[in-house]
Amino acid sequence: MSALSSLPFTKMHGLGNDFVVFDGVSQTFTLDRDALRQLAHRRFGVGCDQILLIEPTAQKDADFRFRIFNIDGSEAANCGNGACCLAVFAYTHGLTNKRSLRLQIESGIIEAHIEDDGQVRVDMGPPRFDPADIPFIGGTSAIVEPLDLFGESVAITALSMGNPHAVQIVPNAAEAPVDTQGPFIETHVRFPKGVNAVYMQILDRSHIRIRVWVRGAGETLACGTGACAAVVTGIRRELLDRNVEVETNGGMLSVSWPDDDASVVMRGPTETTFEGIWQPPV
Repeated sequence: MSALSSLPFTKMHGLGNDFVVFDGVSQTFTLDRDALRQLAHRRFGVGCDQILLIEPTAQKDADFRFRIFNIDGSEAANCGNGACCLAVFAYTHGLTNKRSLRLQIESGIIEAHIEDDGQVRVDMGPPRFDPADIPFIGGTSAIVEPLDLFGESVAITALSMGNPHAVQIVPNAAEAPVDTQGPFIETHVRFPKGVNAVYMQILDRSHIRIRVWVRGAGETLACGTGACAAVVTGIRRELLDRNVEVETNGGMLSVSWPDDDASVVMRGPTETTFEGIWQPPV
């Protein structure tokens, strides 16, 4: 339950990946799991893919703490499109006069910069391949590893972009088994904290199409960390160049990974759709 009787919020999206954003800097409140689920429900609440909260941070090298909640009430570790929206929210709501922000997430710091054209560039940090960092039980850090599903082997690349991903290359993203296979990969026993299931179609060396089943949220129209994970996978498999346009069902993201020791950089748009007041359930 919230410490406030009513909560101002902003509805935003990045390529249709939509969020309810709360200011936890100028007001103090908490949301319990039941309230989060009702808020995110598209018929009984405001409706969104995820709920974003910006808070003060105790870290000296960060401007704000960035928290992400899924529609099932669980907390996510990172969100690329959400970081874009949060940076714009902080700037337009007067929480900062900076166009470049350092945001504290569960796994460290990410940087978001609002560019002159309104797009946001996010330094997502380096990808992680160590199975313990993902986590991925029985993983070997190989570029491609088998994952058993219903007695059949599926070839995946497992990595973390602050949150875990299992990336498959498919011939046609539109026909990929996202809704049927995705939930089983998300909850696979080898991913003890769950995983995002990413389906990547390679159109050419600088252009891919993806669909993503997001843990705790289901399929979303776009997924920033999923786009980054897909590009990293393609580069590691020597199928993609270092700068790639990523087509999602909601639109285009740009992702670059300059070299194997560098951070992954994502660039994408945001849009504010409306402001509102939410009354938490009693």
